[in-house]
Amino acid sequence: MYPGSHVDQHADKPAVIMAGSGATQTFGELDAGANRLSRLFRAAGLQPGDHVALCLENHPRYFEILWGCEYAGLIYTAASSRLTTDELSYVVNDCGARAFITSQYKAEQAAELVADTPNVELRLMLDTTIDGYESYEAAVAAQPAEPLPNRVAGTDMLYSSGTTGRPKGVLPGFELQPLEERTTSVAGMLQVLFGMDTSSVYLSPAPLYHAAPLRFCMGTLAVGATLVVMEHFDAEAYLKSLDHFKPTHSQVVPTMFVRILKLPDETRAKYDVSSIECVIHAAAPCPIPVKKRMIEWWGPVIHEYYAGTEGNGLVYCNSQMWLSHEGTVGTPVNCEIHIVDDDGNEIPQGEIGAVYFGGGATFEYHNDAEKTADSRHPNGWSTLGDVGYLDADNFLYLTDRKSFMIISGGVNIYPQEAENVLTMHPEVIDVAVFGVPNEDFGEEVKAVVQPEHMPADEAAATRLAGELIQYCRSHLTDVKCPRSIEFREELPRHPTGKLYKRLLKDEYWQAANRSI
Repeated sequence: MYPGSHVDQHADKPAVIMAGSGATQTFGELDAGANRLSRLFRAAGLQPGDHVALCLENHPRYFEILWGCEYAGLIYTAASSRLTTDELSYVVNDCGARAFITSQYKAEQAAELVADTPNVELRLMLDTTIDGYESYEAAVAAQPAEPLPNRVAGTDMLYSSGTTGRPKGVLPGFELQPLEERTTSVAGMLQVLFGMDTSSVYLSPAPLYHAAPLRFCMGTLAVGATLVVMEHFDAEAYLKSLDHFKPTHSQVVPTMFVRILKLPDETRAKYDVSSIECVIHAAAPCPIPVKKRMIEWWGPVIHEYYAGTEGNGLVYCNSQMWLSHEGTVGTPVNCEIHIVDDDGNEIPQGEIGAVYFGGGATFEYHNDAEKTADSRHPNGWSTLGDVGYLDADNFLYLTDRKSFMIISGGVNIYPQEAENVLTMHPEVIDVAVFGVPNEDFGEEVKAVVQPEHMPADEAAATRLAGELIQYCRSHLTDVKCPRSIEFREELPRHPTGKLYKRLLKDEYWQAANRSI
């Protein structure tokens, strides 16, 4: 499945609509643009299996670029538009990109990148041109719109978030196959699990370079459904898009639910959300009260899955399954889940340990055999680094990332529990809980909070911190609750919802001149 397979019946149907500007690309236009780009790649000497990198905002021609790579059999890396020049040049060089595509939005950084990426042979820029870059529009328009002969399908190689050290490219098990035979697990999941078909409309509020939004949007277009893309997420703008575009499907992260629920009641009541048949969330476990409120408001249309960029397995649950197993991230669909202790031994249901996937797809970390090996169990299973447990019905519960577990006086503490509680306090917009040095206990629990209103002075900050600590203690045992709280205007959170907790945690350990 690919956009061109829908052109005969739906050439004039909207394929991509930008929610803010209304810019629209039909399936006929998307397919023709992708064909022209694939021919440009081939004319430049790129062959199936070569690499392309791109870095741009949520742009109306984003998917024309991705499908152009797919049609040419290329491996494409969509890089975060928030990377520094040093980080971006590392990704472009590490993935071995022979071509690089960007936009006017990134022009200043693109100029800096030229000298640092000497192996790039083709540089294209949308919306303008600068020294070292050709006009994307002119270069593509000069190519014929007919498909390449004997097409093979490309694939993505996306990079981990790199919160600890340099990010790593994740290359799924990949074999060149005819484009007409191309199938993806995401497109199949959208149809089988989530009921998507050519009549569906999918709303995407997240940055397109991130694995889940990119793959779900590509899957939507492969199915032949219409894709609505928000340029940026805003809680009220998301509700407005639900009201205006009447989407049937959408994917969010839990922090988006939190932002939406914290809108004033009168704001939420202004918008009709009844078109939604399926809202999928992932990226992090959702606090139980948040998910309960969303199901009460929108009905049993909330679906959840747990998976990674690595694509090594999928765990899933719908609203009914979750309501009977509150807090779960689901039960395995295309894999088995194994929970193991620090010695690698599988442990019984109900006990907490490292989460491993067995029987799923294979992957490797590009140019990092050591990290690939570290992700593997002697039995061949693979892990994303999370900790959790299985219940008697084989439903998985995540307790936290292994790297964020706090050990205080010999007690294992998972900060996610306190985060989930504090998130629900009306004065909390965002929160990070982690371990900081303690001379007696090794570590103690710390919280950094983005409040609804920044305290006016130190006395107000002390009062609010005390209120939040007591609120947490009313829900959890004292040892799991923060002993101190600090306030900040904003927390370092990726637009996809992932919290860069390591950046906060490192501040306190470095200040104490200690390593974790």
